[in-house]
Amino acid sequence: MLANQALLGSPVVSDSNDARIIGGRTFDFSRQAVVMAIVNRTPDSFHDKGSTFALEKATAAVRHAASEGADWIDIGGVPFAPGPEVSAAEELDRVLPVVQAARDLAVVSVDTFRPEVAAEVIRHGAGVVNDTSGLRDPAMADVVAGTDAQLVICHSLAAPRTTYPSPRYGDVTAEVAAFLREKVELALSRGVRPNQIIIDPGHDLNKNTLHSLELTRRLDEIAAIGYPLLAALSNKDFIGETLDRPQRERLAGTLATVVFSLLRGARIMRVHDVRAAHDAIRMTEAMLGWREPAYLKHNI
Repeated sequence: MLANQALLGSPVVSDSNDARIIGGRTFDFSRQAVVMAIVNRTPDSFHDKGSTFALEKATAAVRHAASEGADWIDIGGVPFAPGPEVSAAEELDRVLPVVQAARDLAVVSVDTFRPEVAAEVIRHGAGVVNDTSGLRDPAMADVVAGTDAQLVICHSLAAPRTTYPSPRYGDVTAEVAAFLREKVELALSRGVRPNQIIIDPGHDLNKNTLHSLELTRRLDEIAAIGYPLLAALSNKDFIGETLDRPQRERLAGTLATVVFSLLRGARIMRVHDVRAAHDAIRMTEAMLGWREPAYLKHNI
């Protein structure tokens, strides 16, 4: 029933998708979706291949993302994918200057799996900790508890920076949902408040293309867990393999996936192409009756 409603234009809305103050800004997830831009200070990132590794390039990317309509900016200093070791000190050296450049322009999110890094970026103004390891270190919950920061709990099976070849699931959506429920309970048990929690099914993280497609098709089941849902979809391999498109030619597929996921219950869209995603999301919100047009002139 929920899936049919979503396709007909009535979006999936969970009970917990109400107004939240995040990074000093208010978001009403019952009728609003968020554009989360990606800025990585890494030489080996998935999509940008180190193009924003230099500090001046990263800070310029922050300003550009804000000007293009980003609500949040997700800053990363260490990719999830396999690669050379990066110390916590080096990760902080990479991300802190970018946090400081972004904090007055948008909500700042930092993609990290290290509690000590999370504690420091929160202290410097980050409003969101994006833990793609799925609380592999439960101390991450301890760091967020008692602060005003949000905690993104993401499904993944492998430890960060390690491989997990040929993942197998009996029912990928049910197993991802069970994992997220378990990790939410862990966070709550360590003092994280319900209104601090965001969940992410982890498209392509330890999943093949068929897994990611099924997760997207059944995203309403993940949204039904009852917390705002982040979808990290941008230019992912499941889009490329589905369309037979190289990484730089996946924008149309990304936008289709963003709109579909919004209707299935996702509310935070992590994207590289901010302006295109912003326009697709805002147009979808207007068609759903969630927002007014920017102006009225035609046939008025």
